[in-house]
Amino acid sequence: MHAVRGHRRGGPEVLAYETAPRPVPGEGEVLVQVRAASITAGELAWDATWTDSLAPGGKPRLPATPAKELAGVVVEGPGTGDEVFGLIPFTRDGAAAEFTAVPAEVLAPKPAGLGFEESAALTLAGLTAWQGLVRHGGPAEGRRVLVHGAAGGVGSLAVQIAAALGAEVIGTAGADHLDFVRGLGAARALDYRAEPFEDQVRDVDLVFDTAGGDVQQRSWQVLRDSGVLVSIVSPPEPPEPPEPPAGEGPRGTFFVVEPDRAGLVELTRLVDAGRLTVPVDQVIPLSGTSAAYAALEQRSRRGKIVLSVS
Repeated sequence: MHAVRGHRRGGPEVLAYETAPRPVPGEGEVLVQVRAASITAGELAWDATWTDSLAPGGKPRLPATPAKELAGVVVEGPGTGDEVFGLIPFTRDGAAAEFTAVPAEVLAPKPAGLGFEESAALTLAGLTAWQGLVRHGGPAEGRRVLVHGAAGGVGSLAVQIAAALGAEVIGTAGADHLDFVRGLGAARALDYRAEPFEDQVRDVDLVFDTAGGDVQQRSWQVLRDSGVLVSIVSPPEPPEPPEPPAGEGPRGTFFVVEPDRAGLVELTRLVDAGRLTVPVDQVIPLSGTSAAYAALEQRSRRGKIVLSVS
């Protein structure tokens, strides 16, 4: 089969489109013929992409195949012939290949209303948004939610999911993406370059942080005392108060998305109900994987970059 592999750790420059052995599924696994695989910014810097550990110090796992987000057809094992999608565990080879062996438990039926490209783009970004908003952020109905990077792969889905769950959503984005963000269901869309968001927003119940750094730190200013700052970038550290707070004050939490079949089923329900669409910025052939990863770092996007592997 054809696959994209890195024989040493590095960036897009180390990835080679080459012939590789077709994987053999083990116990509890199925073989999936990959139709589309989605990629994520920063993925080639993750320890898990190259080793057997999520943390530094793991055993090298080379050559390594990237892209943990897939949609395809089961061709060997239980459910042969089924169209599926899912998030591959990070310490396994990914889906930038014509075939991949995947634990059956992380796969779910592909949404009938989406193509393979959109389904692949939904997996990591959709689960990140769902887990951040629901599992770590708490009930969304009737709450005010601020989403940073609202036009990006994760942010665009977080806006839609929060709105579908009954939240009042505010999104930050570049000026050329504001109409797009409002079209996703945001009640307000703020140009983060024009005026500081903390001067425009107050009494936020939940901040969904996809930016980190200074944006994350400034987000504490807009939260209610009972609010929560959920970050997918780094653990939020609240500023030192000038005096002891009257109450507990807002809290912060950081998480790493996990494969989640039940979460995929919930996302599919939103798709089927017409409450969730999946923006795809570009579709690039498997042979162009190296260029696709380079494109992740070069410009702002509306949605995900997807590899076509059909």
